[in-house]
Amino acid sequence: MSLANILKLSGGALNAQTVRLNTIASNLSNVETVAGSADEAYRAKRPVFQTVLQNATSQLESGFGVVVKGISETKRPNAQVYDPENPLADKDGYIYRSNVNPLEEMTDMLDAARSYETALTTASTARELMMRTIDMNTK
Repeated sequence: MSLANILKLSGGALNAQTVRLNTIASNLSNVETVAGSADEAYRAKRPVFQTVLQNATSQLESGFGVVVKGISETKRPNAQVYDPENPLADKDGYIYRSNVNPLEEMTDMLDAARSYETALTTASTARELMMRTIDMNTK
């Protein structure tokens, strides 16, 4: 595998983890939101990743890596809270909270940050190897 391909692979990983971190940030910013119905209540979102491995050869010269296929919503039900004084309450006096679990989001954020750091380290190492190769060729 060439160093240029390693940089492409790392770039795809960085992009995927950036989407993941942005999705987590959106979820955390909506932890305390409420709505007047379960359909309107915020649902936690998750990125869906897909591996790419096309025209595979022993050296993986073609398309490879990971792409973000889409963003899906979790199926976990939203909490129903009795609060008749809330202006968003339905006719029975209930509001619906988001289904975001802050502990789960923070754990996912740490994992995404570590994955991002790993991809960044890989790209940095590949760049350093390229620079050393250029230095060897110019001497």
